[in-house]
Amino acid sequence: MTHKIVFLDRESVDANVRRPNFPHDYVEYQSTWTPDEIVERLKDADIALINKVPMRAEVLKQLPKLKLIAVAATGTDVVDKVQAKAQGITVSNIRGYAFNTVPEHVIALIFALRRSIVPYANSVKRGDWNKSQQFCYFDYPIYDIAGSTLGIIGYGALGKSIGKRAEALGMKVLPYDVFPQDGLVDFETVLTQSDVITIHVPLTPDTKNMFGAEQFKKMKNSAILINTARGGLVDEAALIEALKAGEIGGAGFDVVAQEPPKDGNILCDADLPNLIVTPHVAWASKEAMQILADQLIDNVENFVAGKPSNVVE
Repeated sequence: MTHKIVFLDRESVDANVRRPNFPHDYVEYQSTWTPDEIVERLKDADIALINKVPMRAEVLKQLPKLKLIAVAATGTDVVDKVQAKAQGITVSNIRGYAFNTVPEHVIALIFALRRSIVPYANSVKRGDWNKSQQFCYFDYPIYDIAGSTLGIIGYGALGKSIGKRAEALGMKVLPYDVFPQDGLVDFETVLTQSDVITIHVPLTPDTKNMFGAEQFKKMKNSAILINTARGGLVDEAALIEALKAGEIGGAGFDVVAQEPPKDGNILCDADLPNLIVTPHVAWASKEAMQILADQLIDNVENFVAGKPSNVVE
């Protein structure tokens, strides 16, 4: 049997994607945007490779031949999993590939924000240093990393990896998770005692906007919020208000509620010295993307061999 494989958004994976080890026809598209395009390109496919292409119920209902959606990411919120299950479509994802790249991005954001690196660098470009009467100036606050407290929301593999790095830098770690394990603290403790909070939970109805005006009021006014997970975890309008009001000290985001933000986004459009936004690239080191690409094809090969891996229910 020859399997028809279609990769709908190949440009989202900057790595070598090897061809599977079974008879197949393979087609890839750099990007796919509309439901009509998705249906047309997958109408004869039994295996779809996607990263961020939305596979909603109305699309899936038009694809009776589809048997596997292999997602080139950990998050699978782009797939209507209820409809996929109803049609007998297996959904797989990528796991354990970002063990260096996401923690390093988080640590980089912590350093940049705690030490105000970006606003100071920008001030030099504006010529502020040229005008200074002294050898330096203190327009933006600078805080040490060592001796500060890091709250980790979501203490899975990524959270633990970040925690180890933080402890090596001399930070105290306060981990929180809904799944019981040793050493956890409650959510309220993380909010009130942390100098930095980093979020590592999936986006679900229970976690949507888990950080909003109420939570910001409980945080230290010097505290920093880092989000490299999903944009919908934080009320973005409330975050901007908290930053402007000085309720919290800063924020570093690699994600926003709608990606890409084609119609603008309140975080991307804000001109605040204590806000850094990067374009969902925390996962995207060269090394991590190759691990992801290899695991993506592993999942496809395992499925065809009758031993599906990384199945998402």
